[in-house]
Amino acid sequence: MITSVLVANRGEIARRVFATCRSEGIDTVAVFSDADADAPHVREADAAVRLPGNASSETYLRGELVIAAAVQAGADAIHPGYGFLSENAEFAQQVQNAGLTWIGPPTKAIELMGSKVESKKMMADAGVPVLTQLDPATVTESELPVLIKASAGGGGRGMRIVRNLADLKSEIEAAQRESLSAFGDSTVFVERYIETGRHIEVQVMADRQGTVWTVGERECSIQRRHQKVVEEAPSPLVERIPGMRDRLFDAARLATEAIGYEGAGTVEFLADENGNFFFLEMNTRLQVEHPVTECTTGLDLVALQIHVADGGSLPTEQPETRGHSIEVRLYAEDPSQEWQPQSGAVHRFEIPGAQFEVLEKTGIRVDSGVESGSVVGTHYDPMLAKVISFAPTRAQAATLLAKSLQKAVIHGLKTNRDLLVNILKHPAFLAGDTDTAFFETHGLGILSQPIAQGRALQLSALAAALADAAANRDAARVNRGLPSGWRNLPSQPQRKTYGDITVEYTLGRYGLKTELDGVSLVEHAPDRVVFDDNKIRRTFAVNRYGSQVFVESSSGPVRLERSPRFVDPTEEVAAGSLLAPMPGSVVRVAVAQGDTVTAGQPILWLEAMKMEHTVTAPTDGILAELNVVAGQQVEVGAVLAVVVNEGEAE
Repeated sequence: MITSVLVANRGEIARRVFATCRSEGIDTVAVFSDADADAPHVREADAAVRLPGNASSETYLRGELVIAAAVQAGADAIHPGYGFLSENAEFAQQVQNAGLTWIGPPTKAIELMGSKVESKKMMADAGVPVLTQLDPATVTESELPVLIKASAGGGGRGMRIVRNLADLKSEIEAAQRESLSAFGDSTVFVERYIETGRHIEVQVMADRQGTVWTVGERECSIQRRHQKVVEEAPSPLVERIPGMRDRLFDAARLATEAIGYEGAGTVEFLADENGNFFFLEMNTRLQVEHPVTECTTGLDLVALQIHVADGGSLPTEQPETRGHSIEVRLYAEDPSQEWQPQSGAVHRFEIPGAQFEVLEKTGIRVDSGVESGSVVGTHYDPMLAKVISFAPTRAQAATLLAKSLQKAVIHGLKTNRDLLVNILKHPAFLAGDTDTAFFETHGLGILSQPIAQGRALQLSALAAALADAAANRDAARVNRGLPSGWRNLPSQPQRKTYGDITVEYTLGRYGLKTELDGVSLVEHAPDRVVFDDNKIRRTFAVNRYGSQVFVESSSGPVRLERSPRFVDPTEEVAAGSLLAPMPGSVVRVAVAQGDTVTAGQPILWLEAMKMEHTVTAPTDGILAELNVVAGQQVEVGAVLAVVVNEGEAE
C-alpha cells in the first residue's frame, strides 16, 4: 500500500494532493525551490526537501533531484500534479526504476501522447476525428489563419496564431524558443486554426483491469493566449445538441483504450456550433480544471488516482452527474495591459469557501497556492487561485461565483478579478455562447473594466479620502480631537488625488459637503467610513499599504493609487520611453539605436513566467536610446528604450 506521497510540484496542486492524502491517512512530502521556501505547500507537508535554485529548470524540472528527495524522505510514491514533469515519460520510468510507485498512467501511454504530432496520427488510425497537420513550407494564403503549437506541452506556451504568411517563419521560431524554455523540447507543428471553436474535453478514469469511465465533459472555451480562464461542467454546447455527449464519450473511450491507459486523463476536442468535433490532444495527468468534474460527480479524482496506482479497480458502473459547476482562474495579471503578469506581495487574501473539498451542496470551493503575506515571484505561473462554484443550475452557479469574487478581499497585486466577474454576469455567457473568440467578440477593454464605476467609484474614492484624513488625525501630535481638514468657518475644500480621480470635500460644523448630491457622513475612521447615500446607508472598508488604497463595499472592490503631492523631477520618465512591464529576461532585440520605427512595431521580447511578451514602439519616430541587449535581466519599470520624433532626434 502507498503510505507516503511526494508531490513533484508546487503551489495549489501540491496542496490539493496533500488534502486528499490527509483524508486517506497518507503521509506527505513536499519539494521546494528557494523562491518557494516560505510557500504554504511547504508548511503543510509532513516533510519537505529543498531543491537548490529558483528557476524551474534548476528545481522542479530536475527529475533526479525530485526522486532523490523522495528516497531521502522515505516516500514510497510520487504524484506529479500538472505541468513540470507530469507528462514526462522518462521521469515516470525513472520513478519506477527507483522502486517508487508512479501515481499516473503507464510510461508507454505518456510516450504515445507526449508528441501531439504522433498522437494525432494514432487517434486518426483509431477512428477519432482529427484536424490535418500542415507543412509550414507549403502553407498558402488560402489556408490562413494557422495555429503553431508546441508538440511537447500545453498551457498556451509555444502557441501562436499566424494570419500573415510573412510572419510564419518568425512566429515558428518564437514558439520554438518558448516551448524549449517551458518543456525542454522545441518541436512545434502547424494546423488550421478554427476562429470560433468550442473547447470541449472529456474526463476519463481507467484501471488496470480494463474498466474505462468517461466521467462527464467540461467546456473550457473562454481562453486568453490559449490558456483557459473559465471552465465548467457540463458543457452548454453539449447540453444543447442531442446525441453529442454520447459521440464525445465514444471518441474519448476509443482514445483511452487505444493506448492502454490507466488512471486519470483528459481527452480534449475542438468543436463547432453544429456539434462536429476534432481531437486536439490527450493530457496524461490530472487537469487544472478537475474540480468542476469532482463537484458534478461527487468523486475525489486524486483519491481515485492513488487507488488505481495501488492496483485497485473501479466499479463497472460509472457515477451519474448532477448540478452545475463553474471554475475561474484568478491570476495576478492586468488584462487591460495585454495580460501583463504581476509580481510582488499579496498583502491580504480572503475568499470564503471550502478549501480543496468536493462540494456536496450549493457553495464555493477555493483551491489556492497563496495566502495573506505570500509573494508572487517571476519564476512561475502567476495563478493565485481557482475559485469554483457548485449549484443545481448553471445560472445559480454563475451568480454565486460572481458574488463571491466580488466580495473577496484581495490586496496587493493587480488581478483579473474584475474581468472574471464581468464575464460571469455577461448576457452571452449566461446564454451559453462561449466560444474561443469570446474576448474578441465582446471586447477585452469592456470586459476588463472595473466592477465599481460611476457613483460607486466616486463614493469609494471619497471614503478613501476621509479614511486617509482620519488616519492623519490619529497620527497627529496636536489637535487630535478634530477631524483632519475640519474647519469652524467656510474655507477652501480639501483635495485628494488618486491617479486620475480627484476628490474635493469640506468637513465642518455643518457636516460633509461634496459634489455628490444626497451624501451625508455618518462616521469615519482610518479603516471604515459610513455614508447615508440618498437615505441608503453604505459602509466602506478601507485598507492602505504605502501609496495603495483598497476600498471594499457592496458596490464592489476599488483599488486606488495615492498620487504624491510633490514629484521629484529626477524620477520623471521621458516621453516615448518603453518601460519594462514586468521583471524578466530580454530574449531578442529586433532593432538598433537610430532606426526608424512605427507605432506598434516590435522592439524587443521579454520572457517572464515562461511566456514571451512583446514590447512595441508607442509611436512613430526614431529609436533614440536602446538600453538593453539580448540575455539581459531587467526589473519592472526599467527604461528599455526611448522613441522620439524626427525633430527631437535631430
